[in-house]
This record gives sequence, C-alpha cells and structure tokens, in this order.
Amino acid sequence: MDREEVDPLESFERAARRAEQALDRLEGGSATPRGEAGTEGLQAPAGREAGFWTARGELAEEGGVSSPLVSEVVEAAREESGGGVAPTGEADGDRPRGGHLVRSTAFFSVATAASRVAGLAREVVAAALFGISGPMSAFTVAFQVPNLIRALFADAALQPAFVPVFTEQLGRGKVFEAFRLASTLLLLVVMVLGAISALFIIGAGLIMPLFAPGFDPFVEGLMVVMSQIMFPILVLLGASGVVVGILNSYDRFGAFAISPLFWNLTIIAVVVIGVPMLPEDQRIYAYAIGVVAGTVVQLAIQTWDLRNTPFRMTLKFDFRDPKLRRVLILMLPVTLSLGLVNFNLVINSFFGSLVSEQAPAGIDKAFRIYQLPQGIFSVAIATVIFPTLARFANSRDFTNLRRTLGKGMRQVVFILLPATAAILVLADPMIRLVYQRGEFGPEQTVLVATALFWFAFALPTNGLYLLLSRAFFGLQQPWIPTAVAGLNLAVTAGLAWAFYEPYGVAGIVAATAIATALSVFFQALLIRPRIGGLEALPLLVTTLKTAIASLVLAVVCWQVWELSDRLLGSGTLADAIGLAAALGLGGLAYVASCRLLRVGELDEVFAVFRRPA
Repeated sequence: MDREEVDPLESFERAARRAEQALDRLEGGSATPRGEAGTEGLQAPAGREAGFWTARGELAEEGGVSSPLVSEVVEAAREESGGGVAPTGEADGDRPRGGHLVRSTAFFSVATAASRVAGLAREVVAAALFGISGPMSAFTVAFQVPNLIRALFADAALQPAFVPVFTEQLGRGKVFEAFRLASTLLLLVVMVLGAISALFIIGAGLIMPLFAPGFDPFVEGLMVVMSQIMFPILVLLGASGVVVGILNSYDRFGAFAISPLFWNLTIIAVVVIGVPMLPEDQRIYAYAIGVVAGTVVQLAIQTWDLRNTPFRMTLKFDFRDPKLRRVLILMLPVTLSLGLVNFNLVINSFFGSLVSEQAPAGIDKAFRIYQLPQGIFSVAIATVIFPTLARFANSRDFTNLRRTLGKGMRQVVFILLPATAAILVLADPMIRLVYQRGEFGPEQTVLVATALFWFAFALPTNGLYLLLSRAFFGLQQPWIPTAVAGLNLAVTAGLAWAFYEPYGVAGIVAATAIATALSVFFQALLIRPRIGGLEALPLLVTTLKTAIASLVLAVVCWQVWELSDRLLGSGTLADAIGLAAALGLGGLAYVASCRLLRVGELDEVFAVFRRPA
C-alpha cells in the first residue's frame, strides 16, 4: 500500500502499540525508566573504561541516520536491562543494529563534508563577485541580525528543549499528546516569529542603522532592503527547528545532514543566475534572495522526510499544555547562551562599520575560515563527550567526570594549538588561495588575513569554552555558562570600543580573543569546587609540550611556504601546492615532535585509527 493511502488513525494506533510494548519491556527490566533526567542512573557498559564514549550512528528503517549521541545512552540501558526502548519508542527488533555502523558513519561524514565544501564554494563565489566592498558589508549585517533573532527563538534554541519532552511522551506511549505538543509548538513558533519578522520588516529603516552606524547612506539603504528580504527566513527556520526535532526523535538524521548542502547549492545557483540580471548597484540583492530560496529548499527537504515517520500534524492545539510551558522554560538558558554568542558577531560588525565599509565583511570572511577547525574538532569533541559528562554527573561520579573532562580539555589543546600556529604563519596565503580572485584584490587579502591572524588566538580557548559549557550543562547548572557568556559579551564590547580606533580590525578581533580567554578562566574557577577540582597539572604539561611541538610546526610551515613561493611564484595552483606542502610537512614535524616529547594524546589519536570498525 502506498504511504499516501495509509489511514492516519492507523498510524497513531500502530505507534502507540509499539511505544506501549517498549515501555512494558523497560519497566520489566532492571534499568531505571527514562524520565526527565534522560540518562540518570545509567552506568558505563561493562568492560568500557571511563572516558570518551565512541560516537556512533546507525541507519534506521528507511535510511535516516540515527543519533550518534542518543544511541550510546540507549545502548548502556540495553546492556543493563537485557533489552530496552529505542528513543523513538520502537521495539529493538524494528531497528537495524551495529552492522550498519560503517554505512551510517560514511553517509553522515560525506554529507557533512559535502556541505562544508559547498559552504566554502559559496563564500568563494561571493568573494569573487562582491569582494569585501560596502555592499558585501551591508549583506553581512543584514544577514547577522535575522541570524541573531534565529538563535534566540528558532531552530538551534528549539531543538535542545523540544526533543527531550517530545521523546518522553513517545516513550510513555502518549503518542497523541506528543503529536499535539509538536503541532501546538509549530503553530506558536510560526505565529511569534511571523509577528517579529513583520515588526522588523516594517521598522527596518529605523532598526537596522543601529547595528552599523558607520555606513554611508547608500550602503545603509542596501542593508535595510536586504534585511527586509531576509527576515522571513525567521519563520522558515522556526518551523525547521520543530520539524528537525521531530525527525531527530525518530532517529532520522539524513535530511538534517544533507539539507545544508542544498541550502548552499541553491544560494550559489541563485547568485550566479541572478547577478547578471540585476543592475550593477543592486546585484548584491541576488545574495539575499538566494538565502531565502535556500532556506525554503532546506525546510522542504526536512518536511518531506516527515513522511517516513509516524508523525501526523493535528489541528487540536493546546496552548495551556504544561508540556509546552516546560519546553519554553527549557529554551530559556539555551536561548540566552546562543543569543549572547551571536551578539559577539554583531558587536564585531558594529565597530567594524566605524573602521571602514570593508571591515564588517572582512571580519566575517575571516570568521568563516576560523570556523573550519573550530567546527570540525572542538564542536565534535564537546558533542561526543557531553553524554558521558551528563552520565557521570547524574550518578555523582565526580572522579570519572574529572578524568573525562580533563581528557577532553587535553584533546582540545592537542588539536587546536597546532591549528593556531599554522594560521599565525600562513594566514595570508590561506586567504589568498581561498578568496583572492575577481573583485577580491590583494589589499582585501591583507585586511581579511589580519582578522584571521587575531582570530587564531581564540581557537584553543574557544574549544575549551565550549567543552566547559557542556560540563555545566551536564551538571544541570545551565545558568553558569549563561552568566559567563554575558560576561564575555560585556568584555568583548568594552575592549572593542577601546581598541577599534587605534588598532582597527585587529583590535576588534583581539577583543574577542581576550574575552574568550577570560571566560575560560572564570569557567575553570567556577567548575573546580563543583566537581572536586580539575586535572590542572596534566593539562599544563600537555599544553607546554604541545606548544613546543606547535612552534616546530610553525617554523617548518613558514620555511616550506617561503621556499615554495620563491620557486613557484603566485597563482591559484602554485598557492595550493605551496600550502599543501607547508601544512603536510608541518603536520609531520608536529607529530614527530609530539612523539619525541611523549605527548599522550598522540597515542590516543593513533589508537582511534587502529580500533576495528
């Protein structure tokens, strides 16, 4: 029978039966039923040492990639109880198991890599067409303001609050209540974000200049119009937050993983097609239109995948539902933390507009490069380690919590300190290779490379900041990282105000790096008494050894690049060969130095690659 011919009531009943059967098995075993605490009472699987739990995913029934985080928690419950419940409420027999690990990991890795490559291609195309001119800075600010509102109210803030409550209802067999909660939340999000979008569109002429007071009237006008074009993405992203939350609850991560690729590809297509069709002074509008079109495509892909879940939208809404109130309360600390982080980008653009019309776009271009190692490594480490931290925190096992946190902090330093060293000596050729073509000239390379140079100092500290924030969330004390994020914002704004005039772009970005370092210092002070101390001495030893190895890497990278530049000259191919050689030989020098210095984290990395699949 085709899916369109299935009776929705039959889907409800089938999902309810599955959830009830799974709940009966869970209650009949020895595991503690999952309630609001989620992982409370779970212990490490037998034979597994304290530390990192291996992140893994599996292919669900119809191709969706299951959660790499939830699967570990569920596996621990199953090993203790001899059975258990999948996070969706499905029976064990309904879901494929470990045989799909390699396929699922490959799919998710390929999707993520493809999305990042497409994102970089989008930046390259935009840089070639617009450089970091005034219109590009106008787009940067026009996009950052809706993005700030998105962080406060839309997808990223919704998912961490909605998914636990939704899956809890499914796990208890309350399928209709779960569907009603999701439907009510979706309607509420669309209504609220629609009203906010309308307010900003109507008042854009008065509101937007507050975020970039240094723009001239022409650039300011472009910024206002583009913000009016892009503010509707708030509604789309709000709906996306609920839809992705539902998909994640049913272990379907395929659409979530692949949709950013099509977001980027759609923007590239619209820009390439639209720019020649618009007047020269309005060509930047194609970028804004592309963002809206890409967001529509992204939501369409995610919504289409809902057909592969039992979820059905209901028209019975309940705005007084206590569960809805609980979701909104859970959103608050996440909303504040994400909002404060995104405010830093707005601060950079605010003071950048007072330096020059090119500065906001230049800082943003540098930030995109800075985010590559940050997103690949530090976010990954913080994400993988979080369920383990939460498990040890819930069981009050602070000894293993300290060990796990210490291991994560040393891994961050081991990976991001050499990345910092490489950027410090190769910032200029990196920017030249990625951006310098078309409208992006050598003088713009200097500005963006300067910003990237100063961003590099924040790489290891920001990685530690993310990890320590996750530790506080694991301890169920989210207001502490929120307060530290507020301090970070205040310090960033104060230092940027003091530095922007004498030091320009360098001073603005340096303010961010200094504020991040101070935030890590205060986080460390605040978490020590809560977990009985930190493994400070091993961290210090690893930092010193890694710093020495990173210095060797920097010297080798610089010498190889200088030699390559003299022999091959400039040009895209020559720059690519020179950078590849510099980073490759520098990386080998770093590994060799770590081996000589007996850096333990190197052995852990090698152990991961030696571990059988």
